[in-house]
Amino acid sequence: MRSPSNGTGDGMILTRLGALAQRRPRIIVGAALLFGLLAGVFGAPVSTHLPAGGYDDPHSESARAQGLLANDFHAGGMPIIFEITDPAGVDSPDVRARAQTVLDVLHHSSYAQQIGSYWSASPAIAASLISADHRTGLIVAQIAGTDSDAPPRAHEIADSVVGTHGTVTVRAAGQAIAYYDVNRQSRIDLIVTEAIAVPVTFAALVWIFGSVLAAILPIAVAVFAIAGTTAALRGLFMVTDVSVFALNLATALCLALAIDYTLFIINRYRDELAGGHNTADAMARTMTTAGRTVAYSAVTVALSLAVMAIFPMYFLRSLAWAGLTAVSLCLIGALVVAPALLTLLGERIDKWDIRKPAYRLMGRQAPAHKAPHDTFFYRSAVVAMRHAIPVVLLVTTVFIILGVPLLTMKVAYPDDRILPTTAQSRQAGDIMRAEFPQYGNAIRIVLPSGGPPAAVSDYALQLSRATDVLAVAAPGGTYINGARVSTDSIGAAQIDGASYLTVSSALDPYSSAGKAQLADLKHIRAPAPTLFGGVAQQNIDDVNAITSTLPVAFALIAAATSLLVFLLTGSILLPIKALAMNTLSLTAAFGAMVWIFQDGHLGGFGTTTTGHINAAFPPFIFCVAFGLSMDYEVFVVSRIREEWLNTDRAAGANEHAVALGLARTGRIVTAAATVMAIAFLAIIASQVQSMRMLGTGLAITVLLDAFLIRTVLVPAFMRLLGRANWWAPPPLRRWHDRWRLTDEPPRSASEPAEEVVDAV
Repeated sequence: MRSPSNGTGDGMILTRLGALAQRRPRIIVGAALLFGLLAGVFGAPVSTHLPAGGYDDPHSESARAQGLLANDFHAGGMPIIFEITDPAGVDSPDVRARAQTVLDVLHHSSYAQQIGSYWSASPAIAASLISADHRTGLIVAQIAGTDSDAPPRAHEIADSVVGTHGTVTVRAAGQAIAYYDVNRQSRIDLIVTEAIAVPVTFAALVWIFGSVLAAILPIAVAVFAIAGTTAALRGLFMVTDVSVFALNLATALCLALAIDYTLFIINRYRDELAGGHNTADAMARTMTTAGRTVAYSAVTVALSLAVMAIFPMYFLRSLAWAGLTAVSLCLIGALVVAPALLTLLGERIDKWDIRKPAYRLMGRQAPAHKAPHDTFFYRSAVVAMRHAIPVVLLVTTVFIILGVPLLTMKVAYPDDRILPTTAQSRQAGDIMRAEFPQYGNAIRIVLPSGGPPAAVSDYALQLSRATDVLAVAAPGGTYINGARVSTDSIGAAQIDGASYLTVSSALDPYSSAGKAQLADLKHIRAPAPTLFGGVAQQNIDDVNAITSTLPVAFALIAAATSLLVFLLTGSILLPIKALAMNTLSLTAAFGAMVWIFQDGHLGGFGTTTTGHINAAFPPFIFCVAFGLSMDYEVFVVSRIREEWLNTDRAAGANEHAVALGLARTGRIVTAAATVMAIAFLAIIASQVQSMRMLGTGLAITVLLDAFLIRTVLVPAFMRLLGRANWWAPPPLRRWHDRWRLTDEPPRSASEPAEEVVDAV
């Protein structure tokens, strides 16, 4: 039998890492502490800089229209709207004075553009800037800048004028203010999430390990990874756009994966010590078994996250970079820092077992160590395999039923309703939707080559006749129902032959009617080629960009992870099985998300139900959840294969390997999944709806995968496949033998069987 410590390739690298950790543990730990400190200091301010946007496809029609508006007309900024309300009406001297104060601030700002107000507009335009009850008037403007700099500029302006002054109240609404509030709320949520996740996961780790020292190690690795990732995000932000949600994702991933990977390393190390090996041999064996599995698992997760980089919007690309950084640092922490800490602790890893006094207090005996055949997971695997066909049919049916709501999923561009109702911009946005729906539904039409003024005016007139069009602002005036009602306009201009118009719609831009109206407007003959912009067009463009890229993303993930599982197992059926299992768990998780956050069941977990899902989040959740599901597939299947290699390949050997592999991994996989789910469930404390949906989706995926897929469905399915689990055509078998990712040695008969503790 080959020794675990003398493998080649990846085994040799891992062996050397383990040996390095044993020779220089203090240097490694000291370097990790220094790195964490410096990275933490450098990365600490990153949350104040990251923007909340990044959902747009920069190559889309709406993005090109926005670019022309910004560059040619100085009208491509983010909208800001001031609502000035007085119960007595908006024509009193006090209201006019307050409105003038707001206008003065805007006119003195170098960032404010396209300023208009009820108090300064012509009567025809002013009619659209006052509520039906005449208690609220509007001042509209745009703030120049990108997703990064326009929101803080808008906040600076708004902060100086919003508030209640006697009976007059000034509120700020619009995309610029909403993005600022999302940024601010995300920073607060990050602190709350960490404050919940860290102590709860630590308590769970103490209960899993028993030892306080053992529980501290995964948290230490997580802190190391979080510090490094925040520093990397700040560095990345210096050269490209990074979404604020990348920080929340990176923190959750670091906490989940660092604990996950370190948990497997510590568990195997303790098992090797319990098996009678000295600390040096235990470390070598740990690195070439659990260490290898952790490395392949990290590669699997990284491949899934990397696929987000092919989407055109920087929101998803920045999440890919954040995720890759988090996975890399978690891997380094688990394979370098954790072994060094384990070396320093040695057999003291089990010191301070607080479960013993807890059991004494409850008058119970501490659970005895059990042989694998006596564990819950061995017995459950045997039962599942004994009734394989009914189990497969029943569990698959349950997952399909859970996934039924996915068939009705609708995706759309997010607005301020992802914020809690206590947010000032959300409250102002609710007023806008109730009193001034046209300002959230505007369609902007750019004619780059313009046309004769008369032809542009005639085009505006035709547009104003369309169904559910409230008004059209054109360079020649404002048009309503086929007639020009004013020579003034807000949201239109003609410069150097180029023109742009603004169409005010009565329809929800996310609705089917709103999309149909946009298509009808595009069929109206224009005097020159057009580019359409606005929320309705952005929504269509962004959804199309995602839906057209998603099949490619799925194909890449499926191909890459299937290749990895094949190289790990030498089977062509196990990768297919893994894809099928992952698809089942993702279907159920997405069905639950639609049922809760789109359809509003369970109160939408305290969020506002808009009838659709943030379009950018399904591919994000899909990539992350797929990687995490494959993460556990690698852990379980690699151990089952190890047991298979130890069998005589006779009848029943496959079932024996499956049951024994699950017995040896079941407890630690479910424990790791529980801890990981805690990290994701903590995200539900976030006040931003999209983040609550993220935490819910990932937690459901992880728990279903660990407790149903791996514990019940995998053994039943592998029982049905039998020896075919390990089959591959001879050419692929030879290719696998050359490039395989594992050289696990069979365990000799003289080696003691590992003991595992049943589920606690």
